[in-house]
Amino acid sequence: MSTLVMRGQAFHWGRQTYLMGILNATPDSFSGDGLVDSAALHPPTAESPAGGEAWLEAAIAQGRRMAAEGAHILDVGGESTRPGAQPVSVDEELRRVIPLIRGLVAAVDVPISIDTSKAAVAAAALAAGASLVNDVWGLRLDPPIAQVAAQHGAPVILMHNRSQRQHVSIDPALGGRYVGAAYSELLGDIAAELQISIDLARGAGIPDAHIILDPGIGFGKTVAQNLELLDRLGELRSLGFPLLVGSSRKSFIGYTLDLPPEQRIEGTAATVAIAIARGADLVRVHDVQAMARVARMADAIVRRAP
Repeated sequence: MSTLVMRGQAFHWGRQTYLMGILNATPDSFSGDGLVDSAALHPPTAESPAGGEAWLEAAIAQGRRMAAEGAHILDVGGESTRPGAQPVSVDEELRRVIPLIRGLVAAVDVPISIDTSKAAVAAAALAAGASLVNDVWGLRLDPPIAQVAAQHGAPVILMHNRSQRQHVSIDPALGGRYVGAAYSELLGDIAAELQISIDLARGAGIPDAHIILDPGIGFGKTVAQNLELLDRLGELRSLGFPLLVGSSRKSFIGYTLDLPPEQRIEGTAATVAIAIARGADLVRVHDVQAMARVARMADAIVRRAP
């Protein structure tokens, strides 16, 4: 595996598991974290663009904590991707993420990732100091995003996604899940569709060393399919790229254990350990301190890392 350098930090794929801390600049995150613990704090809105100053301060402080707890990347997103979530406008997404990215760049040394599928948001985020584009639609929703990343020399995370609103079932306690998602062969279909995103990245001039793949746990997959995907994750190593797994607090854990998002830390820990054993290079998590310990222990077993 190659080495990727972002913001002066070297990521030696295969040597250890890296952690991406999740910073949701949204009021409707599926996990209920919404960036900060206090329900009284919210991102700026069109009606009150300056009204998020306390929120911004708290969000930057949370980013500092995550970096101190072991996050190697901070992933900032301004649009919820939970099953059934409503889309937001470019302007609204920019209001949520750009001040936070600027604040984090000044506050921490780790690379900042922008979690977006919109080319305009990616461009503004990279100009504000973000280092990485995390696109949950694998460059397929807004194709100019590939050129944006290439022009900035930014690495990309390409995620597999078959999300469709008509396949979402909502449980008030456990959240949304996908039902009726049909695959001819789960891992084969995921690999083939990830290859489409890889080809889009290459066509835009993004080098292979700047590509990370995410199999899209929770996106257009049933509970059973998510469990199978985690168990068979290693089959995607044949594509030849580093793998990111984002299972943290997701509804397939909730439906398996019958637990709400705030009680899924043990379930998340199990999925992170299994993901590392099956070949994950990067894990995207809410509970950084706990999952950093899980990753260190799993690495000590799998990679014989001290």
